[in-house]
Amino acid sequence: MTDTAILATLMAQLDASPTAHHVVEWWRIRLREAGFTDCSSTDQLAIERGFVTRGGAIVAWRSSQDMLKTGFRIVGAHTDSPGLHIKPQPNKKHANMGLLGVEVYGGPLLNSWLDRDLGIAGHVVLKDGTSKLFSSNTAAARISQLAIHLDRDVNDKGLVLDRHQHLNALWFTSENHADFDQWIAEKCGINLSQIVASSCQLFDVQPASIVGADQSLLASARLDNQASCWAAMTALFEQTTTTSPSVVALFDHEEVGSSSTTGAAGPLLEHVLERLCLHAELSRQDFINVLAKSHCISADNAHAVHHNYPERHDTNHSPLINKGVVIKSNVAQRYATSSTSIAPFIDACDRAQVPVQYFASRNNIACGSTIGPITATRLGIDTIDVGIPQLSMHSAREVCGTKDPLFLRDALSAYFAR
Repeated sequence: MTDTAILATLMAQLDASPTAHHVVEWWRIRLREAGFTDCSSTDQLAIERGFVTRGGAIVAWRSSQDMLKTGFRIVGAHTDSPGLHIKPQPNKKHANMGLLGVEVYGGPLLNSWLDRDLGIAGHVVLKDGTSKLFSSNTAAARISQLAIHLDRDVNDKGLVLDRHQHLNALWFTSENHADFDQWIAEKCGINLSQIVASSCQLFDVQPASIVGADQSLLASARLDNQASCWAAMTALFEQTTTTSPSVVALFDHEEVGSSSTTGAAGPLLEHVLERLCLHAELSRQDFINVLAKSHCISADNAHAVHHNYPERHDTNHSPLINKGVVIKSNVAQRYATSSTSIAPFIDACDRAQVPVQYFASRNNIACGSTIGPITATRLGIDTIDVGIPQLSMHSAREVCGTKDPLFLRDALSAYFAR
Protein backbone atom coordinates (compact mmCIF):
# COMPACT_ATOMS: atom_id res chain seq x y z
CA MET A 1 0.00 0.00 0.00
CA THR A 2 1.10 3.57 -0.64
CA ASP A 3 1.57 5.99 2.26
CA THR A 4 -1.60 7.78 1.18
CA ALA A 5 -3.60 4.55 1.25
CA ILE A 6 -2.17 3.61 4.64
CA LEU A 7 -2.96 7.05 6.06
CA ALA A 8 -6.52 6.62 4.77
CA THR A 9 -6.93 3.67 7.16
CA LEU A 10 -6.09 5.98 10.09
CA MET A 11 -8.63 8.51 8.86
CA ALA A 12 -11.25 5.76 8.53
CA GLN A 13 -10.62 4.68 12.12
CA LEU A 14 -10.89 8.26 13.37
CA ASP A 15 -14.18 8.83 11.55
CA ALA A 16 -15.67 5.54 12.75
CA SER A 17 -14.61 5.89 16.39
CA PRO A 18 -16.32 8.76 18.25
CA THR A 19 -15.93 6.93 21.60
CA ALA A 20 -13.44 4.59 23.26
CA HIS A 21 -15.88 1.68 22.83
CA HIS A 22 -16.04 2.37 19.10
CA VAL A 23 -12.22 2.22 18.89
CA VAL A 24 -12.31 -1.21 20.51
CA GLU A 25 -15.04 -2.41 18.15
CA TRP A 26 -13.07 -1.13 15.13
CA TRP A 27 -10.05 -3.23 16.10
CA ARG A 28 -12.06 -6.20 17.33
CA ILE A 29 -13.49 -6.65 13.84
CA ARG A 30 -10.11 -6.31 12.15
CA LEU A 31 -8.32 -8.61 14.56
CA ARG A 32 -10.86 -11.35 13.94
CA GLU A 33 -10.56 -10.86 10.18
CA ALA A 34 -6.78 -11.22 10.52
CA GLY A 35 -7.08 -14.55 12.32
CA PHE A 36 -6.66 -13.41 15.93
CA THR A 37 -8.73 -15.36 18.46
CA ASP A 38 -11.20 -13.46 20.63
CA CYS A 39 -10.41 -14.69 24.15
CA SER A 40 -12.61 -12.20 25.97
CA SER A 41 -14.92 -14.91 27.31
CA THR A 42 -12.57 -17.90 27.44
CA ASP A 43 -10.78 -19.48 30.39
CA GLN A 44 -7.56 -20.00 28.44
CA LEU A 45 -5.80 -17.58 26.10
CA ALA A 46 -4.60 -18.49 22.63
CA ILE A 47 -0.83 -18.09 22.85
CA GLU A 48 -0.04 -17.46 19.18
CA ARG A 49 -2.51 -14.72 18.22
CA GLY A 50 -5.33 -13.42 20.35
CA PHE A 51 -7.03 -10.49 22.02
CA VAL A 52 -9.20 -9.59 24.99
CA THR A 53 -11.68 -6.72 25.10
CA ARG A 54 -13.28 -5.11 28.12
CA GLY A 55 -15.40 -2.01 27.65
CA GLY A 56 -13.23 0.69 26.12
CA ALA A 57 -9.99 -1.31 26.44
CA ILE A 58 -8.39 -4.01 24.31
CA VAL A 59 -5.22 -6.07 24.65
CA ALA A 60 -3.93 -7.95 21.59
CA TRP A 61 -0.83 -10.08 21.13
CA ARG A 62 1.37 -12.26 18.99
CA SER A 63 3.21 -14.66 21.26
CA SER A 64 5.08 -17.96 21.50
CA GLN A 65 6.51 -20.39 24.01
CA ASP A 66 9.78 -18.41 23.93
CA MET A 67 8.51 -15.55 26.11
CA LEU A 68 10.66 -16.72 29.02
CA LYS A 69 13.79 -16.20 26.94
CA THR A 70 13.06 -12.72 25.63
CA GLY A 71 10.30 -11.08 27.68
CA PHE A 72 7.38 -9.15 26.23
CA ARG A 73 7.58 -6.14 23.96
CA ILE A 74 4.57 -4.00 24.84
CA VAL A 75 3.11 -0.87 23.27
CA GLY A 76 0.48 0.95 25.30
CA ALA A 77 -1.85 3.77 24.25
CA HIS A 78 -5.31 5.02 25.23
CA THR A 79 -8.66 4.99 23.48
CA ASP A 80 -10.35 7.91 25.24
CA SER A 81 -10.17 11.62 24.42
CA PRO A 82 -11.21 14.75 26.35
CA GLY A 83 -14.69 15.97 25.59
CA LEU A 84 -18.27 16.44 26.73
CA HIS A 85 -20.19 13.44 28.04
CA ILE A 86 -23.96 13.47 28.44
CA LYS A 87 -25.34 13.18 31.97
CA PRO A 88 -27.51 10.16 32.95
CA GLN A 89 -30.64 12.36 33.19
CA PRO A 90 -29.78 15.08 30.68
CA ASN A 91 -33.15 16.50 29.66
CA LYS A 92 -33.41 20.25 30.24
CA LYS A 93 -35.57 22.96 28.74
CA HIS A 94 -35.39 26.73 28.44
CA ALA A 95 -38.11 28.65 26.59
CA ASN A 96 -38.83 26.45 23.54
CA MET A 97 -35.33 24.90 23.48
CA GLY A 98 -34.62 21.31 24.47
CA LEU A 99 -31.17 21.06 26.04
CA LEU A 100 -28.81 18.26 27.05
CA GLY A 101 -26.86 18.53 30.27
CA VAL A 102 -23.22 17.46 29.95
CA GLU A 103 -20.25 16.59 32.12
CA VAL A 104 -16.73 17.68 31.21
CA TYR A 105 -14.49 14.65 30.65
CA GLY A 106 -10.76 15.21 31.11
CA GLY A 107 -9.24 18.56 30.18
CA PRO A 108 -10.72 19.66 26.83
CA LEU A 109 -10.26 23.10 25.30
CA LEU A 110 -13.86 24.05 26.05
CA ASN A 111 -14.06 26.93 23.58
CA SER A 112 -13.28 24.51 20.73
CA TRP A 113 -16.64 22.80 21.27
CA LEU A 114 -18.64 25.96 20.58
CA ASP A 115 -20.40 26.54 17.26
CA ARG A 116 -19.67 23.05 15.95
CA ASP A 117 -22.07 20.53 14.47
CA LEU A 118 -22.12 17.80 17.11
CA GLY A 119 -23.18 14.20 16.86
CA ILE A 120 -24.12 11.92 19.74
CA ALA A 121 -22.52 8.50 20.17
CA GLY A 122 -22.16 5.88 22.85
CA HIS A 123 -23.46 2.51 23.94
CA VAL A 124 -26.37 1.04 25.84
CA VAL A 125 -26.38 -1.94 28.18
CA LEU A 126 -29.40 -4.21 27.79
CA LYS A 127 -31.27 -6.35 30.30
CA ASP A 128 -29.66 -9.52 28.95
CA GLY A 129 -26.20 -8.12 29.77
CA THR A 130 -25.18 -7.37 26.20
CA SER A 131 -24.28 -3.92 24.95
CA LYS A 132 -25.01 -2.10 21.71
CA LEU A 133 -23.06 0.74 20.12
CA PHE A 134 -24.73 3.65 18.37
CA SER A 135 -23.75 6.88 16.64
CA SER A 136 -25.92 9.55 15.06
CA ASN A 137 -25.43 9.72 11.32
CA THR A 138 -25.91 13.49 11.28
CA ALA A 139 -25.37 16.41 13.64
CA ALA A 140 -27.83 16.24 16.53
CA ALA A 141 -26.75 19.09 18.81
CA ARG A 142 -24.91 22.39 19.01
CA ILE A 143 -23.45 24.64 21.71
CA SER A 144 -23.73 28.22 20.50
CA GLN A 145 -21.39 30.97 21.62
CA LEU A 146 -22.89 34.20 22.90
CA ALA A 147 -23.03 36.90 20.21
CA ILE A 148 -20.33 39.57 20.45
CA HIS A 149 -23.07 42.21 20.74
CA LEU A 150 -23.93 40.69 24.12
CA ASP A 151 -20.31 40.22 25.21
CA ARG A 152 -18.41 43.23 23.82
CA ASP A 153 -15.13 42.53 25.66
CA VAL A 154 -14.74 38.89 24.64
CA ASN A 155 -11.99 39.52 22.07
CA ASP A 156 -9.94 41.65 24.45
CA LYS A 157 -10.50 39.97 27.81
CA GLY A 158 -10.95 36.41 26.57
CA LEU A 159 -13.80 33.95 26.67
CA VAL A 160 -14.79 32.73 30.12
CA LEU A 161 -17.07 29.69 30.23
CA ASP A 162 -18.94 28.46 33.29
CA ARG A 163 -18.67 24.68 32.95
CA HIS A 164 -22.16 24.13 34.30
CA GLN A 165 -24.08 27.07 32.85
CA HIS A 166 -22.56 27.59 29.42
CA LEU A 167 -22.08 24.09 27.97
CA ASN A 168 -25.66 22.83 27.71
CA ALA A 169 -26.22 21.51 24.19
CA LEU A 170 -29.26 22.62 22.17
CA TRP A 171 -30.76 19.64 20.39
CA PHE A 172 -34.39 20.45 19.52
CA THR A 173 -37.01 23.22 19.39
CA SER A 174 -40.13 21.20 18.55
CA GLU A 175 -43.00 20.82 20.98
CA ASN A 176 -43.38 17.04 21.09
CA HIS A 177 -39.86 15.71 20.84
CA ALA A 178 -39.08 12.44 22.62
CA ASP A 179 -36.82 12.52 25.65
CA PHE A 180 -33.17 11.51 25.36
CA ASP A 181 -33.54 7.89 26.47
CA GLN A 182 -36.30 7.32 23.94
CA TRP A 183 -34.14 8.91 21.23
CA ILE A 184 -31.29 6.53 22.10
CA ALA A 185 -33.63 3.53 21.89
CA GLU A 186 -34.78 4.61 18.45
CA LYS A 187 -31.17 5.04 17.28
CA CYS A 188 -30.37 1.53 18.52
CA GLY A 189 -33.51 0.04 16.97
CA ILE A 190 -34.74 -1.39 20.27
CA ASN A 191 -37.46 -0.79 22.84
CA LEU A 192 -36.71 1.62 25.66
CA SER A 193 -37.70 -1.10 28.16
CA GLN A 194 -34.68 -3.18 27.07
CA ILE A 195 -32.16 -0.55 28.20
CA VAL A 196 -30.82 -0.62 31.76
CA ALA A 197 -27.97 1.90 31.34
CA SER A 198 -26.26 4.05 28.74
CA SER A 199 -23.04 6.02 28.23
CA CYS A 200 -23.11 8.81 25.66
CA GLN A 201 -21.00 11.73 24.53
CA LEU A 202 -20.92 14.54 22.00
CA PHE A 203 -18.52 14.49 19.05
CA ASP A 204 -17.63 16.74 16.13
CA VAL A 205 -19.17 15.26 12.99
CA GLN A 206 -16.63 16.85 10.63
CA PRO A 207 -14.58 14.00 9.16
CA ALA A 208 -10.81 13.76 9.22
CA SER A 209 -9.17 15.61 6.33
CA ILE A 210 -5.81 16.37 4.77
CA VAL A 211 -5.10 20.12 4.85
CA GLY A 212 -2.37 22.57 3.93
CA ALA A 213 -1.24 23.96 0.60
CA ASP A 214 1.24 21.08 0.44
CA GLN A 215 -1.22 18.53 1.87
CA SER A 216 1.16 17.94 4.77
CA LEU A 217 -1.28 18.16 7.69
CA LEU A 218 -3.95 15.85 9.06
CA ALA A 219 -6.84 17.52 10.90
CA SER A 220 -9.29 15.45 12.92
CA ALA A 221 -10.98 14.94 16.22
CA ARG A 222 -9.37 12.52 18.68
CA LEU A 223 -5.87 12.39 17.22
CA ASP A 224 -4.87 12.28 20.89
CA ASN A 225 -4.64 9.40 21.24
CA GLN A 226 -6.26 7.41 18.45
CA ALA A 227 -3.28 8.07 16.19
CA SER A 228 -1.14 6.05 18.59
CA CYS A 229 -3.79 3.30 18.78
CA TRP A 230 -3.71 3.03 15.01
CA ALA A 231 0.09 2.99 14.80
CA ALA A 232 0.40 0.31 17.50
CA MET A 233 -2.25 -2.01 16.09
CA THR A 234 -1.05 -1.55 12.51
CA ALA A 235 2.49 -2.43 13.59
CA LEU A 236 1.21 -5.56 15.32
CA PHE A 237 -0.67 -6.58 12.17
CA GLU A 238 2.30 -5.98 9.88
CA GLN A 239 5.00 -7.64 11.97
CA THR A 240 4.62 -11.36 11.33
CA THR A 241 8.28 -12.40 11.80
CA THR A 242 8.80 -11.26 15.38
CA THR A 243 11.01 -13.35 17.65
CA SER A 244 9.62 -11.72 20.81
CA PRO A 245 6.10 -11.87 22.20
CA SER A 246 4.46 -8.63 21.02
CA VAL A 247 1.59 -6.99 22.89
CA VAL A 248 -0.58 -3.93 22.25
CA ALA A 249 -2.61 -2.60 25.18
CA LEU A 250 -5.14 0.15 24.47
CA PHE A 251 -6.57 1.49 27.74
CA ASP A 252 -9.58 3.64 28.56
CA HIS A 253 -9.79 6.56 31.05
CA GLU A 254 -6.26 7.91 30.63
CA GLU A 255 -7.63 11.44 30.39
CA VAL A 256 -9.13 11.16 33.88
CA GLY A 257 -6.27 9.40 35.66
CA SER A 258 -6.44 5.75 34.47
CA SER A 259 -7.90 4.49 37.77
CA SER A 260 -10.58 2.09 36.53
CA THR A 261 -11.03 -1.55 35.60
CA THR A 262 -10.19 -0.66 32.00
CA GLY A 263 -7.54 1.97 32.74
CA ALA A 264 -3.78 1.47 32.89
CA ALA A 265 -3.90 1.49 36.70
CA GLY A 266 -6.23 -1.51 36.62
CA PRO A 267 -5.18 -5.18 36.38
CA LEU A 268 -6.20 -5.91 32.79
CA LEU A 269 -2.76 -5.97 31.15
CA GLU A 270 -1.09 -7.70 34.09
CA HIS A 271 -3.73 -10.43 34.09
CA VAL A 272 -3.39 -11.02 30.33
CA LEU A 273 0.40 -11.30 30.55
CA GLU A 274 0.23 -13.69 33.49
CA ARG A 275 -2.45 -15.81 31.83
CA LEU A 276 -0.28 -16.12 28.73
CA CYS A 277 2.61 -17.31 30.86
CA LEU A 278 0.43 -19.77 32.78
CA HIS A 279 -1.00 -21.16 29.55
CA ALA A 280 2.59 -21.72 28.39
CA GLU A 281 3.04 -23.75 31.59
CA LEU A 282 5.33 -21.19 33.22
CA SER A 283 5.34 -20.70 36.98
CA ARG A 284 4.65 -17.52 38.93
CA GLN A 285 8.42 -17.17 39.37
CA ASP A 286 8.82 -17.54 35.60
CA PHE A 287 6.23 -14.82 35.06
CA ILE A 288 8.14 -12.41 37.28
CA ASN A 289 11.32 -13.27 35.39
CA VAL A 290 9.56 -12.58 32.09
CA LEU A 291 8.45 -9.15 33.33
CA ALA A 292 12.03 -8.35 34.32
CA LYS A 293 13.13 -9.00 30.73
CA SER A 294 10.23 -7.07 29.19
CA HIS A 295 10.07 -3.55 27.78
CA CYS A 296 7.17 -1.14 27.20
CA ILE A 297 6.56 1.85 24.94
CA SER A 298 3.90 4.29 26.10
CA ALA A 299 2.70 5.99 22.90
CA ASP A 300 0.84 9.27 23.41
CA ASN A 301 1.00 12.44 21.34
CA ALA A 302 3.51 15.20 22.06
CA HIS A 303 3.35 19.00 21.90
CA ALA A 304 4.68 20.36 18.61
CA VAL A 305 6.19 23.83 18.83
CA HIS A 306 3.43 26.36 18.14
CA HIS A 307 3.98 28.92 15.38
CA ASN A 308 2.27 31.67 17.40
CA TYR A 309 3.61 30.69 20.83
CA PRO A 310 7.23 29.54 20.35
CA GLU A 311 8.13 30.83 23.82
CA ARG A 312 6.07 28.04 25.41
CA HIS A 313 8.77 25.50 24.48
CA ASP A 314 12.33 25.06 25.65
CA THR A 315 14.52 26.01 22.68
CA ASN A 316 16.27 22.65 22.62
CA HIS A 317 13.06 20.67 23.06
CA SER A 318 10.74 22.05 20.40
CA PRO A 319 9.38 19.14 18.29
CA LEU A 320 8.54 19.92 14.67
CA ILE A 321 5.64 18.52 12.68
CA ASN A 322 6.63 15.90 10.08
CA LYS A 323 10.16 15.62 11.49
CA GLY A 324 9.84 12.36 13.37
CA VAL A 325 8.75 10.67 16.57
CA VAL A 326 9.27 12.48 19.89
CA ILE A 327 10.89 10.97 22.99
CA LYS A 328 9.32 12.62 26.05
CA SER A 329 11.14 12.89 29.34
CA ASN A 330 10.54 14.44 32.77
CA VAL A 331 12.72 14.07 35.85
CA ALA A 332 9.65 14.22 38.11
CA GLN A 333 8.49 10.96 36.45
CA ARG A 334 5.45 12.42 34.76
CA TYR A 335 6.88 10.51 31.80
CA ALA A 336 8.45 7.08 32.37
CA THR A 337 11.45 7.57 30.07
CA SER A 338 14.78 6.68 31.66
CA SER A 339 18.37 6.32 30.52
CA THR A 340 17.93 2.54 30.30
CA SER A 341 14.49 2.49 28.68
CA ILE A 342 15.53 4.67 25.72
CA ALA A 343 17.91 2.20 24.07
CA PRO A 344 15.40 -0.33 22.60
CA PHE A 345 13.36 2.45 21.01
CA ILE A 346 16.40 4.23 19.55
CA ASP A 347 17.51 0.90 18.11
CA ALA A 348 14.09 0.39 16.50
CA CYS A 349 14.12 3.91 15.01
CA ASP A 350 17.62 3.38 13.62
CA ARG A 351 16.60 0.13 11.95
CA ALA A 352 13.41 1.71 10.55
CA GLN A 353 15.23 4.92 9.54
CA VAL A 354 12.78 6.98 11.58
CA PRO A 355 14.00 10.42 12.76
CA VAL A 356 13.84 11.10 16.50
CA GLN A 357 13.08 14.33 18.36
CA TYR A 358 13.10 15.17 22.07
CA PHE A 359 10.67 16.99 24.36
CA ALA A 360 11.03 18.20 27.94
CA SER A 361 8.78 20.89 29.39
CA ARG A 362 9.96 24.32 30.41
CA ASN A 363 10.58 24.52 34.16
CA ASN A 364 7.81 27.10 34.51
CA ILE A 365 5.16 25.08 32.61
CA ALA A 366 3.65 22.00 34.24
CA CYS A 367 4.10 18.72 32.41
CA GLY A 368 1.25 16.40 31.50
CA SER A 369 1.38 12.66 32.11
CA THR A 370 0.58 9.38 30.35
CA ILE A 371 -0.02 5.70 30.98
CA GLY A 372 3.77 5.24 30.97
CA PRO A 373 4.55 5.88 34.65
CA ILE A 374 1.43 3.97 35.70
CA THR A 375 2.33 0.89 33.64
CA ALA A 376 5.96 1.01 34.77
CA THR A 377 4.90 1.24 38.41
CA ARG A 378 2.28 -1.50 38.24
CA LEU A 379 4.37 -4.04 36.30
CA GLY A 380 7.94 -3.02 37.07
CA ILE A 381 8.74 -2.92 33.35
CA ASP A 382 11.25 -0.50 31.85
CA THR A 383 9.09 2.01 29.93
CA ILE A 384 9.68 4.90 27.54
CA ASP A 385 7.20 7.65 26.61
CA VAL A 386 7.05 8.61 22.94
CA GLY A 387 4.55 10.23 20.58
CA ILE A 388 3.95 12.14 17.39
CA PRO A 389 4.02 15.96 17.54
CA GLN A 390 0.67 17.70 17.22
CA LEU A 391 -1.00 21.08 17.59
CA SER A 392 -4.34 21.93 19.23
CA MET A 393 -4.03 19.12 21.76
CA HIS A 394 -7.33 18.52 23.60
CA SER A 395 -9.25 20.62 21.08
CA ALA A 396 -12.40 19.24 19.51
CA ARG A 397 -10.32 19.19 16.33
CA GLU A 398 -6.57 18.58 16.43
CA VAL A 399 -3.74 18.72 13.88
CA CYS A 400 -0.66 16.60 13.20
CA GLY A 401 1.60 15.98 10.22
CA THR A 402 0.81 13.38 7.57
CA LYS A 403 4.28 11.81 7.87
CA ASP A 404 4.47 11.40 11.62
CA PRO A 405 1.83 8.66 12.14
CA LEU A 406 3.69 6.64 9.50
CA PHE A 407 7.00 7.28 11.27
CA LEU A 408 5.49 5.97 14.52
CA ARG A 409 4.04 2.91 12.81
CA ASP A 410 7.43 2.12 11.21
CA ALA A 411 9.26 2.54 14.53
CA LEU A 412 6.81 0.27 16.35
CA SER A 413 7.01 -2.37 13.60
CA ALA A 414 10.80 -2.41 13.98
CA TYR A 415 10.42 -2.54 17.77
CA PHE A 416 8.24 -5.65 17.53
CA ALA A 417 10.65 -7.22 15.01
CA ARG A 418 13.61 -7.36 17.39
